[in-house]
Amino acid sequence: MDRSLARRFGSPKPVIAMLHFPGLPGRPRHDRAGGRAALVEAVGRDLEVLQAAGVDGVLFCNEADLPYQLSVGVEIPAAMAAVIGELRSAVRVPFGVNVLWDARASLALARATGAAFIREVLTGVYESDLGMIAPAIGDLAGYRTAIGADDVALFDNVSPEFSSAIGDRTVADRARGAAFLGMDAILISGPAAGTPFAMDDLRRAKEAAADTPVIANTGVRAETVAEILDVADGVIVGTSLKVDGVTWNPVDPARAARFMDVARAARAGAAV
Repeated sequence: MDRSLARRFGSPKPVIAMLHFPGLPGRPRHDRAGGRAALVEAVGRDLEVLQAAGVDGVLFCNEADLPYQLSVGVEIPAAMAAVIGELRSAVRVPFGVNVLWDARASLALARATGAAFIREVLTGVYESDLGMIAPAIGDLAGYRTAIGADDVALFDNVSPEFSSAIGDRTVADRARGAAFLGMDAILISGPAAGTPFAMDDLRRAKEAAADTPVIANTGVRAETVAEILDVADGVIVGTSLKVDGVTWNPVDPARAARFMDVARAARAGAAV
């Protein structure tokens, strides 16, 4: 069990569930007629369903803002902050934020809303469908201090979706480097949201960064969560909790409840 995650989320091997925003202002999928009220309604509904199912944390993310940007306009974190602020009193679990794929915007949003962590690509250099991802962790760490967000944990995706690493450093090498650079958690992902990762990548990251939590970031399902939690220190789950297992659909209460039942049983078995 990773005790730092247990302290942060109040549970060993936490389940962190995605709260996917519909399209935000300025993006192709945004519902102009619905405006902020539609965003609050959609995200608020999913929040209540997930908390009722017993998830240990939630992660607010602009998942529907396709095609993604490496540097977003100020309207994106501003809209997310407005919605999170309106829902803040209803949030009963630790929460994080993720502005795809802009780590600086995520830090600003976390500082504004009181988020406990951000999920981003924070170390390494990657070629991707979106362009070159080169986050410059030293600059980001300085920015975090400058805005008074040193208490915001950094969850670093070392195998980001839609991309591949530049050079020949392995997942283990990148995980080891992220741990040395002070990341609070290391995330292992598949090629896209809802797509499983390679279990060998998860194991190699755990071996390389034994003192840093390693979290499964994509493609986790009720059918696989027990096997994954046997290795990982926690999971982030989104698509498999949605109606019909479709990323853009609302959270399905039955799927969320079943997932948590299986996850709790797996954790109880691991503790025996």
